Amino acid sequence: MPTRQTQSQRRTTLTMAHWGVYEIDTLEGRIVAVRPWPGDPDPSPLGQSFLSNDHHQRIRHPMVRAGWLEKGPGGRRERRGCEDFVPVSWEKATALVADELSRVRSEHGNEAIYAGSYGWASAGRFHHALSQLHRFMSAFGGYTASVNTYSLAAAEVVVPHIVGHSYDHIQREATSLPVVAEHCELLLCFGGIPLKNAQIQAGGQGRHLVRGWLREARKRGCRMVNVSPLADDIAREFGAEWLTLRPNTDTAVMLALAHTLESEGLADRAFLERYTSGFEPFRAYLLGEGDGQPKDADWAERISGLPARRIRALAREMAASRTMINVSWSLQRADHGEQPYWAAIALAAMLGQIGLPGGGFALGYGAVGSVGNGTPRVKLPALPRLPNPVKRFIPVARISDILLNPGAPFDYNGQRMTYPDIRLVYWAGGNPFHHHQDLNRLVQAWRRPETIVVHEPFWTSGAARYADIVLPATTPLERNDIGGTSQENVVVAMKQAVAPVGEARNDYTILSRIAEELGIAKSFTEGRDAMGWLRHLYEDLRQRSNQAPDFNTFWERGILEFEDEIPGRSRRVLLSEFRADPVGHALPSPSGKIELYSETIAGFGYDDCPPHPSWLEPAEWLGGEAAGTHRLHLITNQPATRLHGQWDHGEVSQKAKIKGREAIQLNPGDAAARGISDGDMVRVYNGRGACLAGACVTDGVMPGVVVLPTGAPFEPEDPSTPGSLETEGNPNVLTLDKGTSRLAQGPSAQTCLVEVEKAVPHPPAA
Repeated sequence: MPTRQTQSQRRTTLTMAHWGVYEIDTLEGRIVAVRPWPGDPDPSPLGQSFLSNDHHQRIRHPMVRAGWLEKGPGGRRERRGCEDFVPVSWEKATALVADELSRVRSEHGNEAIYAGSYGWASAGRFHHALSQLHRFMSAFGGYTASVNTYSLAAAEVVVPHIVGHSYDHIQREATSLPVVAEHCELLLCFGGIPLKNAQIQAGGQGRHLVRGWLREARKRGCRMVNVSPLADDIAREFGAEWLTLRPNTDTAVMLALAHTLESEGLADRAFLERYTSGFEPFRAYLLGEGDGQPKDADWAERISGLPARRIRALAREMAASRTMINVSWSLQRADHGEQPYWAAIALAAMLGQIGLPGGGFALGYGAVGSVGNGTPRVKLPALPRLPNPVKRFIPVARISDILLNPGAPFDYNGQRMTYPDIRLVYWAGGNPFHHHQDLNRLVQAWRRPETIVVHEPFWTSGAARYADIVLPATTPLERNDIGGTSQENVVVAMKQAVAPVGEARNDYTILSRIAEELGIAKSFTEGRDAMGWLRHLYEDLRQRSNQAPDFNTFWERGILEFEDEIPGRSRRVLLSEFRADPVGHALPSPSGKIELYSETIAGFGYDDCPPHPSWLEPAEWLGGEAAGTHRLHLITNQPATRLHGQWDHGEVSQKAKIKGREAIQLNPGDAAARGISDGDMVRVYNGRGACLAGACVTDGVMPGVVVLPTGAPFEPEDPSTPGSLETEGNPNVLTLDKGTSRLAQGPSAQTCLVEVEKAVPHPPAA
């Protein structure tokens, strides 16, 4: 849509965020109204946080930590997080960064620079901070990188061993929800389909459709079952049956369902023979032939708490129905997180419905808005990558390990590797103090490098305050960009709505100036300014699709919607071609089939990741010894009021706080046993740390479980004291910093026991 001007210079522009498309009204340089794009049938309320015109948290000038500025690299690094910053000019800041990069490269080599960075950054195709930083660092000679994601690292590594395809491929080709709505009779969800997550999509989302398709499925008679500690993992409007189980025990329940199918003759032997490899050793494990313990429903009841009679009945219902098994991302963010995804695929294979409309498995319906949403897609261009000359990398969730243990060996997906010696960390587009576990340990690790450089719009209580050089970055509303994701069909001209705050610059401008100092500007910029890049990227889109008009028309129109290039392509059925012809469309796995037993993984010899789906006891769970001291299992899910930590200062997030802190959900029985009432301030603690939160007493959480969303600021009461009480409700002072296994080394955030007590009142952090 075109920019409109009215009296008093009121303007309307469009923007795209990870949570939707919005019309932004500005008056005299301030945002005065935010409206969802009319084309969105189920808009997210998160856009209202753009109305926050309070700039007190913005970084207005380049800033350098006093100890680093006075003493040079490494100066008073033990004071990171609790020392004042000194404003400097852009010229000086640029020179300091360029000189430090050159010093580290000269003295230690490029692998001593960790610029893996991490985070969702903004939704624009060009001004994507991580892409900008990685391109710049590659032009500079390379950097130690990271692989996989905090969201689903275990799945990203194990799924290719099972089906040959990448996890991204399996998620992208998930059976479309319109097909599920038409054909599915039983939608069995481990971890639910949380609509708050389905309103988020990396890169942006034009239309939120998941709620609508679930309503259609319900209308057509599809029955939904929510296997989860949380009732609202499937919205109550869908009438789902809620089956509660102890967290981290989903694999045991899946194995028991599989045991029932096998022992009662309900497994589809013809499908298993034709489409899978390795069923016999998996079957032997199910029947207990090696360890003497059948993985039956009675065994699973002792582990999970889910009644054996319901497990057996559910297995029979699954075999008698067109059944879709959906597994949320959260299940694999736990100790041995590879196993529930493998077990779910094995269970679906035993039902024999993989490749049929409305049957089989899905890995992440509701995890983000694109999974199975049934919209057409258009492949969108992105800032071109440059090859990284440095081949060293770490699994993304091993940040503390690399900083604390230079030279130490570690395993990853069959490789034996060592951690490089990191001297400089460069971060843009995210906040490790949101994503990472055991923040008190991360603080120790974060004080090891000689220099930390961060690009940030806000004084985030992690990344910015624990840095040495902080460069103020613009927000998406303060620059021009193109918004959209290749997972749907809406592309937006994101015109600058307001002026940058203070001296903030976009990441491209920041890195271009540093590149000039280093003599690599030509490689990084290719001679283009930001608008030149937008035109260049858009021309790439025009070459991909004849539905795209010229750039000027697009920029004036403001939004484009693309139709399916191939009619009916949006109605996908996962692995339907493989089912139709398992020879001509064999999977890219070693056997060409679904691998229920992996010879490859068997060859790795990992005792924490067997070569077939298995139950392994987590490091912490309600059935273990630690539950005698810390009697509650902490779930750290994504908040409904922001994306991770983004716009926590906005009105949507702030209104949900209790006494200025993040809300923790407790079951009424657990609250009463501790003398806690709704609205009380509580202290949540274990051996790794403690934080304050506001109590929300609800029957939507099963007994023995508490829920504290991620994304609150990291505000220790005394930053100079290790392990000081965190005052805002950041759950990652409590979570376990342990790899899922030696296979994937993913985060185990959901494996965490805590205790909760009523707290002495504290004033909110300033």
